[in-house]
Amino acid sequence: MIRPALIAWRDVTEKLVRLSQETAVDKRDETIAGIESLLDDRDKLQPHITAPFTVEEEVFGKVLVAAEEDVQKKLAQFSQLIRTDIVESQAKKDNMKNYVNPYSNVARDGTFYDTKQ
Repeated sequence: MIRPALIAWRDVTEKLVRLSQETAVDKRDETIAGIESLLDDRDKLQPHITAPFTVEEEVFGKVLVAAEEDVQKKLAQFSQLIRTDIVESQAKKDNMKNYVNPYSNVARDGTFYDTKQ
């Protein structure tokens, strides 16, 4: 017989995988909040998963470990997507500043120095 905590862990892990695949920008805040709540749920389940394990639970645990690797990959991809969007947003902001004031980053090397400026 498999403990309910292990079954709940598997269910939460499956939800994490599904949720981390949602990449819609307009739903990103909801997705992040959902991922955080699922991770909190898993943290609450973790103390209930302790040794000794039955033979069934060990086999089930091997499946959970494989699923955990998938979760880690999906969450890493999701966070990389967010980082990429942040970098692109910052680049757009910098480009807009350069468009508004194109001479703000001009190096003054001293070849012509206007004292009335």
